[in-house]
Amino acid sequence: MRFWEQKTLAEMTTEEWESLCDNCGKCCLNKLEDEDTGDIYFTSVACDLIDLDSCRCTRYDDRCRLVPDCLDLKQHDFTEYTWLPSTCAYRLLADGHPLPDWHPLISGTHESVKDAGAAISSYAMKESEVDNLEDHIIEWLD
Repeated sequence: MRFWEQKTLAEMTTEEWESLCDNCGKCCLNKLEDEDTGDIYFTSVACDLIDLDSCRCTRYDDRCRLVPDCLDLKQHDFTEYTWLPSTCAYRLLADGHPLPDWHPLISGTHESVKDAGAAISSYAMKESEVDNLEDHIIEWLD
């Protein structure tokens, strides 16, 4: 059995935890919350710290200090992961679902994320290039 099938998220080592990230970049997209309903809407606008080719944070270790709204997922209750994209490994595992076949831990390559169309690199733009987030709301099909 593979480690993510044997351990809960809370039991994982830092290395195991970090390896779950598929580098899709979706969690780095700006989100808007409807104040009346609490619904979360993703935009196609990413944090300026992301490298849109690799979909990795360029200042990962300092991200929460540099971007106060950035969340360190490990610091949150796993039951709160419902706002994450449905393809996110952390959300999938927290909800008791398997990783998709294109996940790098299964496919053996990070290119599989882009090949599956799960990475934001093909459509995202950086927040410094955008004036109004509401103009960039997106909807994913599950």
